[in-house]
Amino acid sequence: MKIIEIVTPIENFFAVESIITRHQSEILWVNIDEDKKKKRVRALVSDDQRQSVLDALQGLFRGDDHSKILVMAVEASLPRKEVASKIKDSSDKSSTTREELYNEIEKNTRLDSTYLLLVFLSTVVVSIGLLENNVAVVIGAMVIAPLLGPNIALALGAALGDMPLMWKAFKTMVTGIGLALFLSICVGFYHPMNLDSPELMARTDVGLDSIALALASGAAAVLSLTTGLSSVLVGVMVAVALLPPTATLGIMLGAGHVQLAIGAAILLAVNIVCVNLAAKMVFLLRGIKPRSWLEKQKATQSMTTYLVIWMFSLTILLVVILFRHGYFL
Repeated sequence: MKIIEIVTPIENFFAVESIITRHQSEILWVNIDEDKKKKRVRALVSDDQRQSVLDALQGLFRGDDHSKILVMAVEASLPRKEVASKIKDSSDKSSTTREELYNEIEKNTRLDSTYLLLVFLSTVVVSIGLLENNVAVVIGAMVIAPLLGPNIALALGAALGDMPLMWKAFKTMVTGIGLALFLSICVGFYHPMNLDSPELMARTDVGLDSIALALASGAAAVLSLTTGLSSVLVGVMVAVALLPPTATLGIMLGAGHVQLAIGAAILLAVNIVCVNLAAKMVFLLRGIKPRSWLEKQKATQSMTTYLVIWMFSLTILLVVILFRHGYFL
């Protein structure tokens, strides 16, 4: 449950009250600001009703610059409110609203000094871990690397038909991977190569199990976000990290091992494609979509294009993997 606070002109109060009560939510507090002729209303709204309440309020305030809606977390509510045992509307499958999800995911698309510094540091750490065959160091680099976030944001942008978010996420992802690749090429050029490192060589080969792992991990990442269990993301970052294959690709290119670099490049491509495809499918199944009809039309178009591109890419990668393993010989 969360608190929704509405600040709106006094004449909108009865409409706001009607929306809140119609969605079986409880008005906790009403305050009047006589000077600004506004009312401030706080309501306690359950997870299954929150998106419907926000949609109704946004419809009421369309074109109104004098009204604001705030969503605030609730640590506990006493006395405990009983949850009604009824079947939820199938269109409301996510316990997190699209607005909350957007704010959570959009933060990971910001191309700033913090993002670049994290990419720089994690690349240095993972390169050392791979070359020295230090599993703990590699895992540590996976956790601090910020490369998964832009991929999830790219899928959310397609689900909402939000082209600015998609473009922002794409630029951040390409910049991060480009920086990591450049740094790891430098490491491979100057650092003595260790082809006996299992951690390094494991990222130069990709099989069908890598596709299944990346699809499952991408789905788990989005599922954790839409259900509010973001702590699961740490495990996903380790399971389908984008940084180790990127660093392996750069190290192999810097050292002149082209064939091994190709294997790492395929693994990186598989992880990116599968994470994006799985993320989009989960957003679709969880009912994450725009509010208005026109936005839904745009989102449907972007979703179709998005799915076709990633499924086509995955098919090509699948053929390449089967060919490399001799299935067509």
